[in-house]
Order: sequence, then structure tokens, then C-alpha cells
Amino acid sequence: MTTSEYLQQERQSRERHEYIQGQIYAMAGASREHNQLVFNLAGLLHAQLRHRPCSAFVADMRVRTRAHEAYFYPDLSVVCGEMQFEDEHSDTFTNPSLIIEVLSSSTEGYDRGAKFAHYRRLESLREYILVAQDRISIERYTRNEQGQWLLSEATELDQTLQLEAIGCELSLQAVYEKVLS
Repeated sequence: MTTSEYLQQERQSRERHEYIQGQIYAMAGASREHNQLVFNLAGLLHAQLRHRPCSAFVADMRVRTRAHEAYFYPDLSVVCGEMQFEDEHSDTFTNPSLIIEVLSSSTEGYDRGAKFAHYRRLESLREYILVAQDRISIERYTRNEQGQWLLSEATELDQTLQLEAIGCELSLQAVYEKVLS
């Protein structure tokens, strides 16, 4: 399938599909915990980004990686500065500063591996965040000035994670509110 065919089909579909090098993949439904985490994260980021030149999006905004090779729907994404859209539809952008994925048992390996490999090709991406839904664990990958990705992890409810790419912070207590009790 070409990217044009994919986008035409996707814009008319009720379900969401990701596209990787000519293949489309249906997106699975999310658990209660997954949805609560995304809601918590979106609320925390919204409050901190309100008066800054950044825009945050949940789930339904597509991100295109280099040279039309892949299209994804991150759980959350943030663009700081002017958004670069693929076309006049303004539903696919190419310059996220930060991407957050909430892990599930069925997506964890993919989100850490193949999907992250595609995301790393985005020159604009400065941070990639993985949030576990079955335990308290947030992994933060940051791109340094040499282009290397460095990992830091927060695993205690009393920790706060700094998101330098967008000038925000995440309290693990707030992220996991109503999720793990």
C-alpha cells in the first residue's frame, strides 16, 4: 500500500491503523489503566504547557517518520515551536519534541524496539518516555548533543521526572493516581 492510499483510507476509517513501509497494522484497544495513565499524563502536561509555545496531543494525532516510511499514533506527543504538517489536512505532523508511549504486555517489546527505532529517525525528537501500566516505572530516553540516546528511570512514587525537551515535570504520584492501588 502506498502512503497516499494509506492516508486516504485512514482518514475515512473509524479504527486507527499504523503504517510501516507499505504494511498497515490495526491498533488494539486500551485497558482502563492505559486510559487512566494517558488522561493523567495529558492533564499534567496541559497544565504546564498552557502559556508556552508548545502543543500536546493524545492518541489521534499521527506522527510521520522520515521519508514516509512509517506513520504512528503515539499515546501522547508534544511539539514545541511551529508544527510541521505533512499536508493541508493538518492531521499528521513530522516534528515532535517529545513522545510518550504507555506500555502494555502486548506492545512493550514493539514500543521499546522497532517503534523506537523509527522514532529515533525524527530529528526533532529530544525525549522518548515509556510508562509502565502494571508497575511504577517511567523510562526516559534523551538524545544528547552527540545524537546518542541516554536512559534514566524513575520507579518510586515520590520521584519527579524532568522533561527537559518541553520544560515540564512529571510527579510519579500524579501519573499513577487511580492506576495502581
